[in-house]
Amino acid sequence: MFVGETHGESLMFKWHYCRRRVSDIEMHYVESNPDKPDRPPIILCHGFPGLWFSWHRQIPALTAAGYRVIAPDMRGMGLTDIPTDYNEYSVDHITSDLFGLMEVCDIENAIFIGIDFGAFAIQDFALRHPERVAGLICLENPAAPHNPDKKPLTEYREMGEKHFLHIEYFRIPPRADNELAASPREFLRKVFWYLSGDANYFDVFNHPPGASYLDAMNEPPPLPWPWLSELELEFFVSHYARTGFTGGLNWYRSMDLKWEQRKPFEGVQADVPAYFIGSERDVDLEGFHGEDPIALMRAIFPNLKDVAMIPKVGHMMPFEASNALNTHLLKYLAELNTL
Repeated sequence: MFVGETHGESLMFKWHYCRRRVSDIEMHYVESNPDKPDRPPIILCHGFPGLWFSWHRQIPALTAAGYRVIAPDMRGMGLTDIPTDYNEYSVDHITSDLFGLMEVCDIENAIFIGIDFGAFAIQDFALRHPERVAGLICLENPAAPHNPDKKPLTEYREMGEKHFLHIEYFRIPPRADNELAASPREFLRKVFWYLSGDANYFDVFNHPPGASYLDAMNEPPPLPWPWLSELELEFFVSHYARTGFTGGLNWYRSMDLKWEQRKPFEGVQADVPAYFIGSERDVDLEGFHGEDPIALMRAIFPNLKDVAMIPKVGHMMPFEASNALNTHLLKYLAELNTL
């Protein structure tokens, strides 16, 4: 375990950098306030292409408010193990990771916050282990898209026959693995910009099937951007330049397997207190969650207590609207601690 220090708003927080065996992998996570037993800790789950560092603007605010915070590198990304077989990115594997993380950290129940694939991970966990969930806060992604009659990769393959679609581009290795690994800085710079509220992600659909993801995105403005510094981008680049992107792509390649493992939970609800925070320009909310995304979440989590929408930003919400997001999180966490 390595202990690092960071300064924020005149306060010094000690962040513990740990790597422990959980389920069948070694998981890296960053922890602050490890000795705060008076309230449920917070576990932060990122998506792709993310890292624990995706939360680095939230961790100080949550720490200053007195919470124990744990931010793992999710399976296949960062300093966590990266299985090469996409079958090892199933719902069973991912929820076992979270269960194992709680066990090694001696946590009985926790408040989970997740975005993108991280939101789906904590939703799946809450359905399987509701007794271990003190609260659920989902960002951008209210429920895993689930058509009970058709496997997701079939649906996305049909979409990808009409125009470029990143999921179809990712589906069959090794093209995407090789092209993205050869240009990690270009890919991350472009995709972060295109996912933000400053761009229109759907412009990539103007490119034909079979296009490269790198070619489907135009060059963004030079860094720094109002919401992202060159140093912050470099943190992501340094990790993905080392590991490549196969681990993250396997979260997509395992979509059909996840679909099969979610079928027994069709119609199942978890009565855990839940919240949703979205952004007005989020590509996932607009393009991948149907006509009434919130209804999808409420059908699974009927104790959905509040929904907030942050204006003018996109899928990069933790960076684009750090202060607004932190304000919402602290409000919801305070409510959860009164339940």
